[in-house]
Amino acid sequence: MDFSEYKNKKKDALLISFEVFPPKDDPEFEKLKDTLARLAELSPGIITVTHGAMGKGRKRTVEVASYIKNVIGTESACHLTCIGSSEKEIDLMLEQIEREKIRNIVALRGDIPQENGEKLLSEGAFQHANQLVEHIRKYEKEKPQQFSIAVAGYPEKHIESPSFEEDISNLKKKVDAGANIIITQLFFDNRYYFDYVDRVRAAGIDLPVIPGLMPVLSSRQVIRISSLCGTEIPEALRKRLEDAGDDNRKAVEVGIAQCRNQVRELIAEGVPGIHFYVLNRTSHIERILESV
Repeated sequence: MDFSEYKNKKKDALLISFEVFPPKDDPEFEKLKDTLARLAELSPGIITVTHGAMGKGRKRTVEVASYIKNVIGTESACHLTCIGSSEKEIDLMLEQIEREKIRNIVALRGDIPQENGEKLLSEGAFQHANQLVEHIRKYEKEKPQQFSIAVAGYPEKHIESPSFEEDISNLKKKVDAGANIIITQLFFDNRYYFDYVDRVRAAGIDLPVIPGLMPVLSSRQVIRISSLCGTEIPEALRKRLEDAGDDNRKAVEVGIAQCRNQVRELIAEGVPGIHFYVLNRTSHIERILESV
């Protein structure tokens, strides 16, 4: 399948997708292959592959995505960031993705580095993700390959946006440029997702909005990630994590219960799919999915 199929899915069908990150070296890739095989057994529609800031690890991203699609036989997607890249560099990446017969791209601006960030914004060919989406659609005009494109949405607004109005305006630019679906940033309180979908629909955007969930694996992890992306930790979840203390096994149990409850409510409300940030692990995802 590709991202565009979310819009035509049957009402009672639940499409799931997983997000993994590429390995640093060959031994780590061998370990990841076992993880990918187990994830594939859970029948995801797509497995997406990230890469590092400033495009670091892009070669590995395509390598892993190709392995998922062409060896395991599960559809895959490459994340592609544009900050600091030239049009030629992006074209080379698109050519590589196309050669591996990968049809799906998650188009992102990418994080602005603390050092030389403003310089990159002023000198690079791309400052925003909508420009990347536009460029991909322009690239397609001369190629037989048609990509399906996912873009990011932020239920609690992007941490850099001064207001929800501006954040939704930026989302609409990406949609108007040719996006097929929206995958949200992680959240721990479903009301943010439902409110966000209402805002998106009010802006005239009718694309599927796929909720992104990340099961908690440790107290430190969730605090660190929430501080980076501006995600609120509900008080009840925070209290349970505090009670778990440094016992990561207890924290994982808290995370599984939290994510399981989120999934059940989202399914009951008829979401078009669920995207799991799996952090290259499987056991917690298996337990969540077998009990919903």
